[in-house]
Amino acid sequence: MAETTVKKLADIVGTPVDKLLLQMKDAGLPHGDAGEVVSDEQKQQLLAHLRKSHGAQDTESKKITLKRKSTSTIKTTGAAGKSKTVNVEVRKKRTYVKREVLEAEEREEAERKAAEEAARLEEEAKRQAEEDARRQAEEEAARQKEEQAKAKAEAERKVADEKAAEEKSKRVSVPKTAAAKKPAKEETPEEKAKREEAERKQREAEDAKRKQEAEARQKAEEEAARRTAEEAARIAAELEQRGDQDEKKSDEEEEKGSSIVAAAQEASYQREERQSRRRRRKPKASGVAHGQMKSSMNKQHGFKSPTEKMVYEVEVPETITVGDLAQRMNIKAKELIKAMMKMGEMATVNQPVDQETAVLLVEELGHKAKLVKGQEEALEDNLADMVSRENADQENRAPVVTIMGHVDHGKTSLLDYIRKAKVAAGEAGGITQHIGAYHVEHEKGMITFLDTPGHAAFTAMRARGAKATDIVVIVVAADDGVMPQTEEAINHAKASGAPIIIAVNKIDKEQADPDRVRNELAAKDVIPEEWGGEYQFINVSAHSGQGVDDLLDSILLQSELLELKAPATGPATGVVIESRIEKGRGTVASILIQGGELNIGDMLLAGAHFGRVRAMVDENGQPIKKAGPSIPVEVLGLDGAPEAGEQVQVVPDEKKAREVAEFRQERDRDLKLKRQQASKLENLFANMGSAEASTVNIVLKTDVRGSLEALTGALNDLGTDEVKVNLVSAGVGAINESDVNLAMTSEGVLLGFNVRADSKAKKLCEQEGIDLRYYSVIYELIDDVKQAMSGLLAPEKREEILGTAEVRDVFRSSKFGAVAGCMVIEGTLYRNRPIRVLRDDVVVFEGELESLRRFKDDVQEVRNGMECGIAVKSYNDVKEGDKIEVFEVKEVARSL
Repeated sequence: MAETTVKKLADIVGTPVDKLLLQMKDAGLPHGDAGEVVSDEQKQQLLAHLRKSHGAQDTESKKITLKRKSTSTIKTTGAAGKSKTVNVEVRKKRTYVKREVLEAEEREEAERKAAEEAARLEEEAKRQAEEDARRQAEEEAARQKEEQAKAKAEAERKVADEKAAEEKSKRVSVPKTAAAKKPAKEETPEEKAKREEAERKQREAEDAKRKQEAEARQKAEEEAARRTAEEAARIAAELEQRGDQDEKKSDEEEEKGSSIVAAAQEASYQREERQSRRRRRKPKASGVAHGQMKSSMNKQHGFKSPTEKMVYEVEVPETITVGDLAQRMNIKAKELIKAMMKMGEMATVNQPVDQETAVLLVEELGHKAKLVKGQEEALEDNLADMVSRENADQENRAPVVTIMGHVDHGKTSLLDYIRKAKVAAGEAGGITQHIGAYHVEHEKGMITFLDTPGHAAFTAMRARGAKATDIVVIVVAADDGVMPQTEEAINHAKASGAPIIIAVNKIDKEQADPDRVRNELAAKDVIPEEWGGEYQFINVSAHSGQGVDDLLDSILLQSELLELKAPATGPATGVVIESRIEKGRGTVASILIQGGELNIGDMLLAGAHFGRVRAMVDENGQPIKKAGPSIPVEVLGLDGAPEAGEQVQVVPDEKKAREVAEFRQERDRDLKLKRQQASKLENLFANMGSAEASTVNIVLKTDVRGSLEALTGALNDLGTDEVKVNLVSAGVGAINESDVNLAMTSEGVLLGFNVRADSKAKKLCEQEGIDLRYYSVIYELIDDVKQAMSGLLAPEKREEILGTAEVRDVFRSSKFGAVAGCMVIEGTLYRNRPIRVLRDDVVVFEGELESLRRFKDDVQEVRNGMECGIAVKSYNDVKEGDKIEVFEVKEVARSL
């Protein structure tokens, strides 16, 4: 790595070299020339100096404050029994300090206190050592002074003795005098021994003093370390306790300022936090303490398990999930799932179950079930009570008549004659594709007619028509008699409980036989009045108008007997006949008003959809401002296309309509999810090990909701175990880019029934090669789907015997082994076809030919009545009398 000089560093940081050298000098670096090398440590030292000089001590934030705001919604019931939605906003403020900062501060505080304590202890030890040394020095000085005094006294005594001896020996000679004076000048051995002893004691005292000082210093250091550890532990405990108290105080302040929902959530959060902290800092108890605590707990334990099973009264709403039901019974969800599996039903924790199943589960587990109404049912009852209370006055209304019958028996033609308009000509292929509603002003009164399709695919639409009707007119062609759809129409009419009038149509034809119709219907328990029954039979002709007046008279007479009444004022109620989405108009719903009065601007609730009525038109396309009972109208303004047969009701305000619609949507979603889940679980084991079924992916768009339901049901009925129809998307309205993209993603076909694709969708179909087909007759669409499904069926394999040869003799060949000499007795033998060897008409081998010869020539085939030589590959056990048959396997296409 290249070295960094002072000049290079100045160029990097963008400052003059002189200024940088001055700053480095202030930082205590020894650099004085621009060419000197700067190490990494010196760079860090310079950077720290610059930060300190510019006041940038610690720019990092030591604490952070979090503000959290959450909004929840709770539904409560007011004093009037109305449910209302309350928005609860919870604001929380919490300040967090960095753990590293706290630990650093605690560590610095502990180190500071430990250093102060150590310094204090060292100072005390030093002072004590000095005091001991001073005391020992004083004692030693006193002892030495005493010894010196003794030595001086001894010396004085000796001097006195010497003087006395000297005076005594003056009389002696001079040598003796000199000899006597010599010891006074020299040190005696005793004095030398004493001096050495004093020096030795002084050295020992000094050594003892140094040793004592060292021991005192070591003891002071150990004591300081112990006190530092104790102080640090005490400070840590105080800080943790202070943090718990501050957090508890903060939590209490938050709880006081929040609502009930926020308080419950915060309490749960605090409890979990405290438990986790308690688990983290909980010390391990010693063996003795643990034993004592366990013994104490055993002595204080007073809980006794219940001797009898607890029986609960479980509230069961219309739909409830498995987890919620288990919680209400105070059991675990897995136990409830086991009970459901014993009853033959598989479910998951979040799967909803209906009320009937929930009641069975509650009773199976020994509890009592209490049926309760859901919030959606309460809203429905509230709406019903409101309408019945406001619409107390009832008035006579026109009858609603539904015309049913088999395909092409003249239902629409009969209605056409009554209305004096060509309705049947507007239907594709002469078949009524939609439910039509028309009201007719007769001289004896007004009649509203519902014209339902007669095709079998529209069974559900016919059923809805029967539910919305007062009188049913079943049209039966006099030349065809009773047909399958005729029987279905009779069953639907009987199920609705509405009176039935039989209109025997086409009596003007030569092959008409009205008596035959009466006999066939009598066999179906529909007995005419003239035969003692209760059903009116009217002979009519939609072509000539014969008997039409009699039919209308019978309808009005029957309506008088029924005494049909409805409120003429107040919020309107009715039923959806049909709905569709039109470009430029939005959702268009055909509605039959059954009671009240519908006005422009009313808030309308239709099933799971709602909206304000923006415009109304009658069956002739003329705009109207209001409609009364038994009047069919087309309404614009709903937010979506409701299902045909859904109940329609005017509600006071948009809030009420939105609330009920949301509950209905949630209910429908739960029911759909339940059906899907049940279907998956039921087919789980059935599909194990089976080959994956082929599917035909279809994106379907229709003009109206009724056609969509009919086609959906018909296409789903076409599925088999090998080929299934997968409706990727089915909707109402024109084909757009989204539909094309969906068909492209799912590799499906795009089908339009009485609708067309817009310009962008057409262009995208051409670019991507998407199969786009238009239909106006239901038969053609179903037939094309059948053909597509037939193409996905695995072909059927069939064997065909091409020829049979009889073995007359067996030869041995070094090349082929056993070679059979044969005579072709049936068909033709082919060289490249599989064969079977039969012995006593039982197959003993199946394989292929290795060689087929006619005399010495290899041939590809041998015809009937000719001899040949056959070598069977990998088989040498051919015997005389065996038969060799040649066959082939052909694949034959299958169809639905």
